[in-house]
Amino acid sequence: MANKIFNAPKTRFAMVFQLTGIVLASFALLRSTLLIRVWDVIDHTLFELIYIFGQGLIFDIAFIGYFIIPFVILLLVLPNKWLNTIFFKLLAQVTGFLILYGLFFCIISEWIFWGEFGVRFNFISVDYLIYRREVTDNILQSYPVFWILPILFIITAFVFFLIQTSFVKAMLVKEKFSKRFVIAICILSIPVSAFLFLNQSQRSFSDNNFVNELASNGPYQLFAAFRNNTLDYRQFYEIGDDKTLSIILKKQISEQNSRYYHQDLYNITRRIEEKEPPKKLNVILITVESLSSKFLTRFGEQKNITPFMDDWFKQGKLFTNFYATGTRTNRGLEAITLSIPPTPGRSIIKRPDNGNMYSLGKVFKDKGYDTAFLYGGRGYFDNMNTFFSGNGYRIVDQNSLNDEEITFKNAWGVCDEDLYDRAIYEANLSHDSKTPFFFQIMTTSNHQPFTYPEGKIDLPPGEGGSGSGRDGGIKYTDYALSQLIRKAKKQPWFDDTVFVVVADHCAASAGKIGLPVKKYHIPLFIYAPKHIKAEEIDRLSSQIDIAPTLLSLLDFSYDSFFFGKDILAPGFKGRALIANYQKLGILHGKELLILAPGKKISLIDTDSKEPSLKKINSSYPFVKEMMSYYQGADYVLKNRLNRWSDERADRAANKK
Repeated sequence: MANKIFNAPKTRFAMVFQLTGIVLASFALLRSTLLIRVWDVIDHTLFELIYIFGQGLIFDIAFIGYFIIPFVILLLVLPNKWLNTIFFKLLAQVTGFLILYGLFFCIISEWIFWGEFGVRFNFISVDYLIYRREVTDNILQSYPVFWILPILFIITAFVFFLIQTSFVKAMLVKEKFSKRFVIAICILSIPVSAFLFLNQSQRSFSDNNFVNELASNGPYQLFAAFRNNTLDYRQFYEIGDDKTLSIILKKQISEQNSRYYHQDLYNITRRIEEKEPPKKLNVILITVESLSSKFLTRFGEQKNITPFMDDWFKQGKLFTNFYATGTRTNRGLEAITLSIPPTPGRSIIKRPDNGNMYSLGKVFKDKGYDTAFLYGGRGYFDNMNTFFSGNGYRIVDQNSLNDEEITFKNAWGVCDEDLYDRAIYEANLSHDSKTPFFFQIMTTSNHQPFTYPEGKIDLPPGEGGSGSGRDGGIKYTDYALSQLIRKAKKQPWFDDTVFVVVADHCAASAGKIGLPVKKYHIPLFIYAPKHIKAEEIDRLSSQIDIAPTLLSLLDFSYDSFFFGKDILAPGFKGRALIANYQKLGILHGKELLILAPGKKISLIDTDSKEPSLKKINSSYPFVKEMMSYYQGADYVLKNRLNRWSDERADRAANKK
């Protein structure tokens, strides 16, 4: 049967050709099934389908070209008599089998990854490879892995059985080195050409994000993400005159009570002076995993899965026109903590040399606060411990809790109730020592596999099957918050504590065009019944505005290097910065302006029933303002302008 499918090989490289054919067919099949998943949100023109499968084939071939380099070189230099030995025959068959098994495992992984994020492998998948323990546990708890793996083994065995005869015969071919050399050079010209002529800009032909993703190759994108974990802003994005943009930036973020220290390029160090004496209130800032606005009844949810928040959010300041800056937890924490626009590539939290930056925690620490970052998981994930400890915080994570404190945990960490109980314990310690506290909390329960303690809510935990999935995760998150407030009200520090609740990002971020604005919409809620008036605030804003708004509510005077502004200030002009790891946007009114690699500037009318991407240039209204934020942030980071020197820290401490 195998001989009917594959003719007798004429070259030892037939092994490579056979596996390549199977890989290409598998990639095409995956692309077809993913196309079916998004069929309703793409156009069905012949040209678009040619682009999806044609450009996709180019990326498929490029990946294979890179992957087979060591095998081609080995087949080139290995003498005939060595290749014909039992050892190399066995080694070749085992290697071929493992390659096929790895291929099919990759196909399944991409299918699952697309279901979660709506994209091919990217920066997120790189992080998932790095943090193996959390990801492995999450996969084991979310999917029937012990069924999937043996099924893949059976499929691999069947496919390899079909090619085994000709695969082995290829090793028996007596082939001169000169012939091998010509064939090897031809094959190796593929990765060389890919290196010279293929780049990421060629996967952005369409305005439809899903089309561009379908025209990509997952493994190729994975390795590209490893290589391009940061993007050179000045190489890939439209650049304006630095002096002009510096002036625009300083004008945009200036407030009536602020005074700049320097006239230097993009040096936005300034003094914020409040007229009223500071309120030494405690602060508990809770960043809730994946709390999209759409889950709240206030924003249209009909399932009643947030009964506590629906009522509680009427008792403080609810910001109803508020947006996440990014699509990952580390992007949300970056914006909240540093009040800086997202820059291309990976988050500052994941980059080296990210300590001693001007942060929200630093301001509180200089005011004499017990400043801590509390995380339900292990803080080495996403480099959180290194980042926060290097920026003025002490760390309390899962490893800080003893066995008696942990009632439930899953792949991502302890349940929210356990984390909140530890926060109350830490608050009591600070209160007993007569020290005000600022706690920045990051939760984990509202994350796949959506498992949580039994008997807490009326929805069963777990992903799929009998589990309630995301709805259960949200409802348990809501329940845990209710327990935190119920217990906090019994503590002596409650009346003098400000609670801030905000999401790190939305539950889903993939969209058809540009940056899907609705999938960045999150709630911001500030609660202190003795000190803060209950009302809804509809001013357009984003996570970089949290720090200056909170500090203004406390009437703190301080040195600032924040790009954000006080949302409640009389002269606040609404805008929201949103981005992913490549596209950088600013929402201004109903218009979303986007900077993209390839020096592209685009516009989307978010009010349109059928939003489309319109090409614009730097003279379009508000483009210069957008460029000042992002080009300014890039300049600040490269020149380390937002760093605290010991002298500056001493000066701030003396002024508190």
